[in-house]
Amino acid sequence: MNQQSTLEQLQTLKLTGMAKRYESVIKQPVHQQPEPHALIASLSEAEASYRVHQRTQLYLRLSKLRYNATPEQINCTPGRGITKEMLTTLADGTFIEKAENILITGSTGSGKSYFACAMGRNACNLGFRTVYYSMNRMIEALAAARLDGTYVRWLNMIAKTPLLIIDDFGLQPLSPDMRLSLLQILEDRFAKGSTIITSQLPIKKWYEYINEPTLADAICDRLTANAHKIELKGDSLRSKKLN
Repeated sequence: MNQQSTLEQLQTLKLTGMAKRYESVIKQPVHQQPEPHALIASLSEAEASYRVHQRTQLYLRLSKLRYNATPEQINCTPGRGITKEMLTTLADGTFIEKAENILITGSTGSGKSYFACAMGRNACNLGFRTVYYSMNRMIEALAAARLDGTYVRWLNMIAKTPLLIIDDFGLQPLSPDMRLSLLQILEDRFAKGSTIITSQLPIKKWYEYINEPTLADAICDRLTANAHKIELKGDSLRSKKLN
C-alpha cells in the first residue's frame, strides 16, 4: 500500500488527526521521516489531540455562554472580592469533580456574568459539558418544554450536565411552577453536578426572593450546602470600558 492510499484510508476512517499528521510526515524528505514506532506514537498523539479539540469546540457551542471569557482575564485586584489563589483553585476544575457550587453576588457591572462564563469556558476546556442560561431564558425554556412535552427529557439533560450556569438569578419573581422546577433541578444535581449562580441579591435575601418558606428552605439548602461564595466588589466594569 502506497502512502497516498494510506492517507486516503485514514481520511475514510475519519481519523482526521492521524491523517493530517501523516500527510505532513510524508511531505518530509525520507531521511527526516520518523522511525515506525515513533511515527505510530506521533499519529496516536495527533488523533488524541484532535479529538480533544473537537470535543472542546462542541462543548463550547452547546454551552451557549454569554461571554467569550477565560480565567486569565478575570480582574483579581485588591478589593474585588476574588484573589488569584481563589481563582487558581476554581480553575483546576476540582469543584466540578466534587459537585460543589459557586454562588457569585455583586452589584450591576461587577463582572458576575463574565466570571461565570470564564468558569464555563474553562470547564469545557477541561472536558466538562456545560450549559448556560440567564434566569429569564431558563424560565422560557421550561415553559416551552412543558408545552411541547419534552419537560422530563429537558430535566434529565440538565441533571446529566456536569456544570450548569444560571445567570441573573433574582431579577424577576418566580412562579409556583418555576419554584418547583428549580427545586427539582437542584435535587437532581445535588452531589452529582455543579451549579454556578450569579445574582445582584445577597445570598441572605434569596430566601425572601423565593417567597415560599418550604421551597425556599429546600432550594437554599441545596445551593449553599457545598458552595464557594464570592461577593464581587468595586466600581462597575462596564463604566470603565466606556471610559
